[in-house]
Amino acid sequence: MTDVKAPAGPLGTNPAATAPAGARTAADVVTPEVVAQLTRDVVGSGRTANHTPLTEEKLADLPESTPEDVADAYEHARAAQPVWAAVPVRTRAAVLLRFHDLLLERQAEVLDLIQLETGKARLHAHEEVQSVALAARHYGRRAPAYLRPRRHAGVVPGLTRATELRHPRGVIGQIAPWNYPLELSVADALPAFAAGNAVVMKPDTETALTALWARDLLIEAGLPAGVFQVVLGEGPVVGPEVVRHADYVSFTGSTRTGREVAKGAAARLVGVSLELGGKNPMLVLHDADIERAAAGAVRSCFASAGQLCISTERLYVHESIADRFVARFAERVRAMRLGGSLAYGAEMGSLAGRRQLETVIRHVDEAVAKGATVVAGGVARPDIGPLFYEPTILEGVEPPMAVCTEETFGPVVSVYRFTDEDDAVERANATAYGLNAAVWSRDGRRARSVAARLRAGTVNINEAYAAAYGSVGAPMGGMKDSGLGRRHGSEGILKYTEAQTVAQQRLIPLAPSFGMDDEAYAALMSRSLKVMKVLGLR
Repeated sequence: MTDVKAPAGPLGTNPAATAPAGARTAADVVTPEVVAQLTRDVVGSGRTANHTPLTEEKLADLPESTPEDVADAYEHARAAQPVWAAVPVRTRAAVLLRFHDLLLERQAEVLDLIQLETGKARLHAHEEVQSVALAARHYGRRAPAYLRPRRHAGVVPGLTRATELRHPRGVIGQIAPWNYPLELSVADALPAFAAGNAVVMKPDTETALTALWARDLLIEAGLPAGVFQVVLGEGPVVGPEVVRHADYVSFTGSTRTGREVAKGAAARLVGVSLELGGKNPMLVLHDADIERAAAGAVRSCFASAGQLCISTERLYVHESIADRFVARFAERVRAMRLGGSLAYGAEMGSLAGRRQLETVIRHVDEAVAKGATVVAGGVARPDIGPLFYEPTILEGVEPPMAVCTEETFGPVVSVYRFTDEDDAVERANATAYGLNAAVWSRDGRRARSVAARLRAGTVNINEAYAAAYGSVGAPMGGMKDSGLGRRHGSEGILKYTEAQTVAQQRLIPLAPSFGMDDEAYAALMSRSLKVMKVLGLR
């Protein structure tokens, strides 16, 4: 499939509808041998299939799991987990470091799979490789420190010794989405494995080969096969079963489904982490570097065709620079190369499914019908592929247009102008979501002040999303309807553990002793508490 530029005018015809001579095709990448290797351990008694959005043709026949198959997968995982948990944490962490190296060595294989299963441009597929490698290195190096026993001040200094231990929860139920099939599957599982857990994962069927490839690579790196189980099938059928058996649930997906997952976990009194939807804002302040901000906006809005939970859908620009910024931004967008070849070069790929395309078309067409203006894009590109849509900039978007408040999850951004920073912050926060945001300014102090006032789990300054997301030592997650819990950093691994306090009392009991009556003991403890406060003890 040839990469072509998004035209400034009406749809044209594709000058080269077929792939260049010698280019790899789906048949070259997804061979029967590859499918058999990747699906050999999938617990599934039925059959299903996945498809490539680049042509909407079938990629592979896959096993389909029933509720009974999910229960079997958990049984296998529970048998393997105690043996894995008994392995020293440094040995478990070393598996992640070997996986890191194998991933980078064999990245071409998974880049092809990601592109075929999601339709995204190769550079955007490589972002997943980068993110997973960062997570593998981080937890491979830091897991022993995160999980080590920690001493805490005892109730009586010198006489009480309190130690915090971290135990694996058991078997983690993970439900992963289709939009980032490598990053949002295996990267979330890596800290769970390092903590001594097993994982039963349900990836989206349409992107299952990528997740299964990552599992295969982890096994090659030394992970016991029984510790990582995969089940496949329809979300409404298999998803509740994954939640039903889990000791902890990790979910990434829509806010609507996340609420159902949370209900299922709450009914069983098991923990849950949820990364959900977003309607993310980007603020371009009056002193921003227009050229850098326009380039950043292209990345922020159109990475993976906008099918990224932390991508920008609302763009707030100071009135004093709005005309220049919008003109430069639109110029860059119109020059973007669209394509689906299994090679670098395209700046944006396809949407991943027919439903996503329909949502994008509905949002844009409704906005235009109600008075919004298309600055760039605004049309589908079936000449490139069945699910391609031009990167689109809208102005004049107002309620009750759906694109104003609903998550589009596609290559569409709405531009809003402001004159007062306080007003811009208020408007940016005026949403049920709070996942990611960006601020552009030459004044770092001003930008940090604005960032601290935004109700979003991550905020990037003079970058789109990668600065915060890629800083894997820091927590990443959503506020408000964008989720619960965090990935990355200490929270990203400790959530997969149970904390246990072991307190040892020495010499004297915490009770009347040496002939003291209750009143004398109470008086002694009261004096001791006052002294400890004076001494600054915590």
